[in-house]
Amino acid sequence: METKQLGKTGVFVSAIGLGGMPMSIYNRPPQSQSIEVIHRALDLGITFIDTADSYCKDESDKHHNERLIHQALASYKGDVSQVVVATKGGLMRPNGNWTRNGKPEHLRETIRVSFEALGGAKPIDIWQYHAPDSNYTIEESLKPAKEATEAGLIRFVGVSNFSVEQIKRARDVVDIVSVQNQYSPWERQPETDGVLKYCEQEGLAFLPWSPFGGSRRHQDLQDIPAIAQLAKEKGVSVYNIVLAWLRSKSSSILPIPGASKISSIEDSVNAINVKLSDEEVKKIDRAT
Repeated sequence: METKQLGKTGVFVSAIGLGGMPMSIYNRPPQSQSIEVIHRALDLGITFIDTADSYCKDESDKHHNERLIHQALASYKGDVSQVVVATKGGLMRPNGNWTRNGKPEHLRETIRVSFEALGGAKPIDIWQYHAPDSNYTIEESLKPAKEATEAGLIRFVGVSNFSVEQIKRARDVVDIVSVQNQYSPWERQPETDGVLKYCEQEGLAFLPWSPFGGSRRHQDLQDIPAIAQLAKEKGVSVYNIVLAWLRSKSSSILPIPGASKISSIEDSVNAINVKLSDEEVKKIDRAT
């Protein structure tokens, strides 16, 4: 597996990660299957796993994915000492919906529970503020993360769904190593809002969420002729083409495609071997 440095941390992780969300939301697979998927990802050399406290069915199920990942790592027979788990906090799941909660007291508590859910034996590798809440300033909401870093509960801090200005404000509170914003053939805002360029300039890792467009749109990739044609020419899946396209966009990008089947993560890892020429990248750009 190809590796890359996570921002400027000095920590190297797999160039493609694993997104844990599909294993814990409403249509999740049996737990045994999810653990097999995580174990297979580890077998393939993946050392970066993305999760969140809100990857669950609803509030009664909070922190499900974190506990699942901890169980999978604890039961894996190989070496997991280099595995980095990035989690998030700041979203709630009332009745299965998604709402923001940047209240400092809530974030302080969810950091503590995430620490325990992930085993409680070492600091959370990366804790990311999931989305800014307009009811609280960024400074207020990130204070608990700074406190937790100083207390040894968190190693690194990241942000998600942030603009450049918001990232700058966050960095005035605590050191930021990663930014996780939506980026796919249908959502190309990071190219135009300055976030991707800023991450490159400042040495921050950029983690594109929903790289295939999410559960509703991923099958539509077949309907984008430029992507479908390149996949056919290279003998790979359309998902491989999209991951290769994202990786070609910036050295800061570390894709984290979700998976709930072994075949899915095996396919995603294959994207490491797919190279696109500048003209092929432009072809996809024009088509999307």
